Amino acid sequence: MYLERSIGIPKFIIKNHAIVKTMNKSFLSFYTNVRSNFWHAGFYLFCRCTLALGFIVAGWVKIIDERFASGLAVKHPMGAFLEALHHTGFYYPFIGIAQIAAAVLLFIPRTALLGALVYFPIILNIFVLSLAVRFEGSLVTSTLMVLANLYILLYNYDRLKFILPFSDKSLKYDPPLTLRETENDPHFKKDVPLRINFNLASIKSPLVSKKFPWVFLGMIILISVITMFASNRLFELMPRNNYGDCVSRLESRTPEKAGFDFCNCIHNQGKSLDKCLKDYEEINKK
Repeated sequence: MYLERSIGIPKFIIKNHAIVKTMNKSFLSFYTNVRSNFWHAGFYLFCRCTLALGFIVAGWVKIIDERFASGLAVKHPMGAFLEALHHTGFYYPFIGIAQIAAAVLLFIPRTALLGALVYFPIILNIFVLSLAVRFEGSLVTSTLMVLANLYILLYNYDRLKFILPFSDKSLKYDPPLTLRETENDPHFKKDVPLRINFNLASIKSPLVSKKFPWVFLGMIILISVITMFASNRLFELMPRNNYGDCVSRLESRTPEKAGFDFCNCIHNQGKSLDKCLKDYEEINKK
């Protein structure tokens, strides 16, 4: 501290640096507790398996050259995109291969982080696409899958931090220890993250916390409820899956005639979403 003052570093920089160091220390302590918790290990396994299964199904449909969501009409904005994607030659099954590769990597504990890194840009693209065309069929699931993917990445922060924009001086790799390694290491430090599995050995080990994360569970439930509620309230107009569904689920704030014209524009006339939204705005101005 004396050296920092002697060379003329402003006080606010020194103060901010101290705050960052405190926050970093608090986060590392929280991260260590998460990695040592039996229930977080279970949720980590759940996220890996559910994400992997989702991409295996979606990827296999592409590999066998079937159009994804084949029940969706071509006039629908998402249906039009999927129909065009289906006719892109070898690129279509290539996407399926990439999805299954990411799923397999997620299934294997040693390659789970690599799988999550491959998985993330794919699922993020699906989320943005669902948002852009207002497709409720994947808006909820893709949002939750993005969040689950982020959880897997953060769970592996001890390795992921080396590709993040941090100062080199702050980086030090302490590989997570297995329960067997901690038993054979007399110099084991409790502030080192553990590599535990969701199994009987973890339940028996005194080093593994069995405290149930009620706050974390509450956050998951809250986020899920908000996501499901917001997906139907995010936009005043949504194409829905078909004309009947579109008409019957118009918002109360939507003028009836303009809403009917919008649904007709999408599902019967087959115009683009942007064009139908523009026509809807013009009708409302009259």
